[in-house]
Amino acid sequence: MTVSDARSPLARWRREQLRSLLEFGAASLRPDGAAQWLDDDGAPDTTRPVSTWITARMAHMYAVGDLLGVPGAGARADLALRGLRVALADHDAGGWLSAVGPGEDVDGTKSAYAHAFVVLAAASGTIAGRPGAVELLDEALRTLDERFWEAGPRLHADEWDRAWTHLDDYRGVNANMHSVEALLAAHDATGSTVWLERAASVSDRVIAWAESNDWRIPEHFDADWQPLPEFNADRPRDQFKPYGSTPGHGLEWARLILQVDVAGGTPGLRTAAAVALFDRAVADGWDTDGGGFVYTVDWSGTPVEPRRFHWVAAEAVATADVLGRVTGDARYAELADGWWTWIRENLDDPERGSWHHELDVDNQPSGLTWVGKPDIYHAAQAVLLPDLPLAGSFAGAARTVGPLFA
Repeated sequence: MTVSDARSPLARWRREQLRSLLEFGAASLRPDGAAQWLDDDGAPDTTRPVSTWITARMAHMYAVGDLLGVPGAGARADLALRGLRVALADHDAGGWLSAVGPGEDVDGTKSAYAHAFVVLAAASGTIAGRPGAVELLDEALRTLDERFWEAGPRLHADEWDRAWTHLDDYRGVNANMHSVEALLAAHDATGSTVWLERAASVSDRVIAWAESNDWRIPEHFDADWQPLPEFNADRPRDQFKPYGSTPGHGLEWARLILQVDVAGGTPGLRTAAAVALFDRAVADGWDTDGGGFVYTVDWSGTPVEPRRFHWVAAEAVATADVLGRVTGDARYAELADGWWTWIRENLDDPERGSWHHELDVDNQPSGLTWVGKPDIYHAAQAVLLPDLPLAGSFAGAARTVGPLFA
């Protein structure tokens, strides 16, 4: 399980990208630590609310950057973690609001998606030794466990109202995917096998659903965890709950279940499933004519929303890297090399910074669903992963490597 050759031109470019992305994202942090949405030039868009998921992702990436010796990353991690503790926490009812605005709540719902990212941020901060992170992790894990974990199906529910009095009937795989990511980080931060076992259990449920569905993951469910294949058929471009199958999630799950095996000491247990998820996602998602990954397809694999989102390409190269190391099959490195070329030619924005978040079918920048560049998380993890050993979490791997950038 080797890491990339740091002397290669691509490896040098990726390290420069990590520095650049972390610098780009710094403008998002308000004085209170809450992270604002960034526009295409990297300026805060003050017309938009600040979201827990963005703030938590920033905290996570700066904590990882601190572990790797990136100058200034520790202070930025501390600021974002403070934003989670102070600006976005619900100090009355507990938990975290989905988003807040200037002087008023914008979205007071309590979502598993947002809470999973708080766990991830706090776990990465704990591994990095950032002040207050341990206490934040304890509270975030307790909330995720007590409010969202459903012991019967062994999956996480999706959304409560602010007062924790009404649980929505909708259940979803996206929140559970990021819960797996967060629980793996929590395992690395605490050493508790409870979180690893929970991550493995969720993963195996999703693998079973995908295997029975030609390896296209059902995303949406009712309160009894029965699939809703036509959910949001009228909203094919929804940012978080689109209709149909999402190839990017197939790629992301493939990587995560391999990380579950690494963390659990079960090499090979889920590799066949990861390969099947990867192959289905690539067959459905990659446009062999014009290049780029489509956002969604229907249940026969026909594109529904053909626009290209940056996070899908980021997950593609990351998963190819992990699969290449786990299997030793050279085809994954070959695929990744081609996709990195496409990323550098189409997503990287050297003039204004970061990556274009959305392209149209001609691979031209387009802001129909994703306006601006609010998220460095997917791109930063993709450029970093080849330099890290395989581990359950990015922070856990970064702790092993130490200061690459000191």
